[in-house]
Amino acid sequence: MNHMNYRRLGRTGLKVSEVSLGTVELGLEYGISDGRPLRKPSRVDAARLLNVALDAGINFIDTARAYGDSEEVIGWALKPRRNEYVLASKVPCRWREDEKNTPLRDRITASVHASLRALQTGVIDLMQLHSPQAEDIRRGEMADVLQGLQKAGCIRFLGVTTYGEESALAALEDGRYDCIQIAYSALDRESEMQTLPLAQAKDVGVVARSVLLKGSLTYRYRYLPSELEELRCAAGKIAALAEAGSFGLPELAYRFVLAHPAVSSALVGTASIDELKAALEYCARGPLPPDWQARVRQITINDQRQLNPSTWPIR
Repeated sequence: MNHMNYRRLGRTGLKVSEVSLGTVELGLEYGISDGRPLRKPSRVDAARLLNVALDAGINFIDTARAYGDSEEVIGWALKPRRNEYVLASKVPCRWREDEKNTPLRDRITASVHASLRALQTGVIDLMQLHSPQAEDIRRGEMADVLQGLQKAGCIRFLGVTTYGEESALAALEDGRYDCIQIAYSALDRESEMQTLPLAQAKDVGVVARSVLLKGSLTYRYRYLPSELEELRCAAGKIAALAEAGSFGLPELAYRFVLAHPAVSSALVGTASIDELKAALEYCARGPLPPDWQARVRQITINDQRQLNPSTWPIR
């Protein structure tokens, strides 16, 4: 298996693999279909993937309460190897109507303890707020609760996952979050303006997700619907660029993201061992050269909504 490089996760001091494993596809049917039904793997197949990841040197695994039974699968599969990886999960920031009468502190505490039980562990290394709004971050109550759980020994470090610069900047300005997880890709480069430089200045770890933009930076871009024509066109241009450089589209995508000095790790969200091994091979070839990065940055998308999968007309 490939040699793995490790990077410092900001002020946490943790050394994490530059390739990390995102596990939404282990708990949900997720992604762009190429015409075939999307199917999550069996528990046995998911366990095989998780163990292959650890054997390859991946030591950062990211999950969430919202990812179906992903936490349960990880706990079941990796309990004997818990000391081999940094475990990150997430607390919901959107609640059902019947939960909203319960105090926020109780909701968050219950969620963290449910994660601990599902993951079969006594501590979660990085507990992240799952896509809060900027105003929720600025209120500060959620960080207060997480700090209490940190003091109780349930979690080691605080993090937040964000969409868009406003929420990311709010988290960085708050000062209590040790790590931010952001959408960052060869197509979605908004964070390069303010978020990534500020994270670097404040020594906050950065985990990049949506490196392949939910499959848009793979051959699956051809299956994007007509409503996402600008995205499909831009992805096609990146594909042509990758072909000209003999990179391959996903390889260009991963090497572009890992070229940014603020990025600690790039998440590979997959249920396929072959896709995981391919990503490891791409990243082992080093960051994308600066001249190719410059060519990527010439390809732009005007409608920023097309870069947010939550707004897409497909699941």
